[in-house]
Amino acid sequence: MTDNILTPENVVARGSATTKEEAIREAGGLLVAAGAVKPEYIDAMLEREASVSTYMGNYLAIPHGTNEAKDAISRSALSLVRYADPIDWDGEQVRFAVGIAGLNNEHLEILSKIAIVFSDEDEVQKLLDAADANELFALLEEVNAE
Repeated sequence: MTDNILTPENVVARGSATTKEEAIREAGGLLVAAGAVKPEYIDAMLEREASVSTYMGNYLAIPHGTNEAKDAISRSALSLVRYADPIDWDGEQVRFAVGIAGLNNEHLEILSKIAIVFSDEDEVQKLLDAADANELFALLEEVNAE
């Protein structure tokens, strides 16, 4: 069992979703597959999105569950899905959906690390240009640092 928040298995270089809802389900599905959350966490991610857009700028959206869904989280984890074609996210273009599940407010620290990476346009370009999931993971691995 790893305590890394982001693992290579949770990074997808070519997501299959074409809509915001599909993208949230895809990012959430990785968290479920990783054993970090129960399937109902995905519903909470969709609920959160319905009340507050998780679009962050620079092609990034960070879907995550509502506070009520914290019982569905077994450990903190992150998933990242990149899309070749931008997804329409309430009128904004998203190329990265980063699913977050955080135990004990750990997601706040994770969010800030992701936000720092994505606030740098050169870093975002590197992520867009990364050849595959391994390269994406290598660029983002620092989010695991304590």
